[in-house]
Amino acid sequence: MTTTAARATTLKWSDIDVGDEVSALEIPVTTTVIVAGAIASRDFMPVHHDRDYANKQGSPNLFMNILTTNGLCTRFLTDWAGPEAMVKKLSIRLGVPSFPDDPLRFTGSVTGKSEGSEGENFVEVAFKATNSLGDHVSGTAVLSLLDGSGA
Repeated sequence: MTTTAARATTLKWSDIDVGDEVSALEIPVTTTVIVAGAIASRDFMPVHHDRDYANKQGSPNLFMNILTTNGLCTRFLTDWAGPEAMVKKLSIRLGVPSFPDDPLRFTGSVTGKSEGSEGENFVEVAFKATNSLGDHVSGTAVLSLLDGSGA
């Protein structure tokens, strides 16, 4: 799987079809990513930054918090759709933990489109991120995109 760079221009709603694949994204998961995400989201639970504490709780290592996972899901969607796309709805379900040194591989596809008003139209996406243990997160999202007429 290749990691793609974030899109410089925003996709046009009219150029997207139901069934289109979302550009795959692989995110290296390091101890620093997990600890920084926990601190940035003000989650000071020791299982997200203290390996020994996590071990005492029965975990083989410290693990990613849900807020970091949520942020990475949004990154996956906006890297694909572009800088002017807005995530209007995000629903996720956690699965297996995300531990250091086990990358997350995001994949997804367009499952629906609907027209809005004043040039704002919507794309529905189903996605998941997997690691060596299985599905870390799965979910759906609704993104707002321009209609393609430059509105």
